[in-house]
Amino acid sequence: MSPEQPIARQALYQEVAERLRRLIYRGDLPAGAWVDEQALATRFGTSRTPLREALKVLHAEGLVRLDPRRGSFVAGELTSGDLDDLFPVMALLEGRCAYEAVRKASPADVARLEAIHARLEELAAAGDVDGYYESNYVFHETIQELARNPWLSRIVSELRRFLRLLRGRQLRVPGRLQASLAEHRRVMRALRRGDAGAAEKVMRAHLLSQRAALAVQEAARAPRKRRRRRGS
Repeated sequence: MSPEQPIARQALYQEVAERLRRLIYRGDLPAGAWVDEQALATRFGTSRTPLREALKVLHAEGLVRLDPRRGSFVAGELTSGDLDDLFPVMALLEGRCAYEAVRKASPADVARLEAIHARLEELAAAGDVDGYYESNYVFHETIQELARNPWLSRIVSELRRFLRLLRGRQLRVPGRLQASLAEHRRVMRALRRGDAGAAEKVMRAHLLSQRAALAVQEAARAPRKRRRRRGS
């Protein structure tokens, strides 16, 4: 048998796809925006070929919409109905992640989560919403990793891409940052006790509380939208 060819490093289009994801998640490519392929190819220092391959990947993920005649567009904002459908599913899945993580976590794993949680405490005390959001994302990813269930992880990762489009805006609802921290504390208490059932219950409630905070935002924005329409 002839020797195998060396495994190539990550294909260029995959790197371009990751850069595009970051632009979308940060809001640099906002919802509904037309994707200027030439400008992005120049920005990334590539030809348009890997960029177009990357856009196909993001289209498959639901982050980009392809129009054969007009080009590519960032997917539109998630609707209230989308959020009502998505959050209960994520609550079930992330609850299961917490359940399995508690059952399988080693002392070293617990120490990792303790360090991330300590950082969340610091960021919340400083009122750093953006920093808290980023560390919160790491916290949830780590619990997903510690669940050590590749099938569960695959589904959660796919759906979490859509939650990232919200960029943690629920944390800007008055009182939500401290409420989120309190929910994380309850997750950590369950983890320290080794109580998988409690961790699952608290994590489900944590995700549903995020949806409730977004609903508060939606209700606050609705009168402003009506006033703008009347004034147009």
